[in-house]
Amino acid sequence: MRKVRDYDAELKALNDKARALKAQKIQQLGELVAATGADALDTGTLVGGLLHILKEAKAPAVQEAWRSDGAAFFQRRGRKASGSSGSDGQGAGAGRASDAQS
Repeated sequence: MRKVRDYDAELKALNDKARALKAQKIQQLGELVAATGADALDTGTLVGGLLHILKEAKAPAVQEAWRSDGAAFFQRRGRKASGSSGSDGQGAGAGRASDAQS
């Protein structure tokens, strides 16, 4: 006899996973803001800057320049963290840099 699937439970599990992934993404974006020092800006300035980035990011050459600057930022942070006793910036930073490229 076939086992009956509980579609409601599967849907709830998928919704819970999607909610957890969204929360993780929001947390990582906040960590990026703090890591770059942009948390010192007031909210209006930060949002205005992001809106300008969205307008200018349509050119592939601009995106590539920004992507390489971002990768260089995380590489610098990785070297600084590897010199200390903890691995605070290297593992997490390198993962975020590759996330930003995809």
